[in-house]
Amino acid sequence: MSRLVTLIFAVAAVLTLGGLAAPPVQAQGQQTVTVYSSRIEQLIKPLFDRYTAETGVQINLLTDRGGAIAERLAAEGAGSPADILLTVDMGNLWSAAERGLLRKIDSPALNANVPANFRDPGDHWWGLSRRERTIFFDPSKVKPEQLSTYEDLAEPKWKGKLCLRTGKQTYTQSLVAMLLVKHGEAKAEQIVRGWVDNLATDVFTNDASLLQAIAAGQCEVGIANTYYYGRLISRDAGIKDKVHLFWANQGKDEGGAHVNLSGGGVTRHAKNPAGAQKLLEWLSSADAQSGYTHGTFESPVNPAVEPDAIIKDWGIQFIPSPLNAAEIGARQPDAIRLLDRVGYR
Repeated sequence: MSRLVTLIFAVAAVLTLGGLAAPPVQAQGQQTVTVYSSRIEQLIKPLFDRYTAETGVQINLLTDRGGAIAERLAAEGAGSPADILLTVDMGNLWSAAERGLLRKIDSPALNANVPANFRDPGDHWWGLSRRERTIFFDPSKVKPEQLSTYEDLAEPKWKGKLCLRTGKQTYTQSLVAMLLVKHGEAKAEQIVRGWVDNLATDVFTNDASLLQAIAAGQCEVGIANTYYYGRLISRDAGIKDKVHLFWANQGKDEGGAHVNLSGGGVTRHAKNPAGAQKLLEWLSSADAQSGYTHGTFESPVNPAVEPDAIIKDWGIQFIPSPLNAAEIGARQPDAIRLLDRVGYR
């Protein structure tokens, strides 16, 4: 075996951590950007292939769960080949910046494309798609005028009627973190205890099962991410007759509907930071946002871009929460402790 081949195997072994395969070894002089991503490969790779076709820049892509990919990046330290971290949820984005995994960059293009409340005030990360989390209900049992806010679902009138997703999942944690920012510890805990008291059944492991439980009459009302609703509609349009969407907290002084994010930033030890920044700017642009969100049933973070037709059909006009995503992400650890304290499993 030649010394060159031996060296390549040695590099691959060093880059393999926790059983994960290493990204492809880059050829010398090749213009590349290496992306660590928790987004599903088949959702993001076609967009990266398009970028390569348009620019000649090769994308090395490694995918895994959000927590695992961040831990890999942290463990690799200065030796990491990653130029970009793409992940989902405000808490994961905030944590990556807080742990020093992302570098601060100056990008007028990203700031122009991404509204201020959907990006890090410290310029370490930017949202790339919106994931609205709101109320869904059984129209045969609940009238829209009976609904109002997340907080109202803690009231005794909903006892035995509410379905929720597990508190082990980041989307639940992010929603509770929003309540902490909005109301403070005592009030947020009171609301979450009310939710637990009102459960119709055990919490669900995913939002798709929760929405199907509403359709089956197992519960009358629940909280879920809208993109799961879009996925169900894309497979069975009849679900719209059994489950309706209600935008939460739209009244005056009610605070707006909670919006979570997928997003990304340039890694602290990026080998190609300029190329990484250009790719992030392109992903936030009007040219790429449709490809990033259409078919996933997320909403574009760039306000100049139209959402997927299925999303437009159910009515995307709503008041989002104005709270900054980084502020919500910072309360994620407090939210996890609160959920455990009140027995929300």
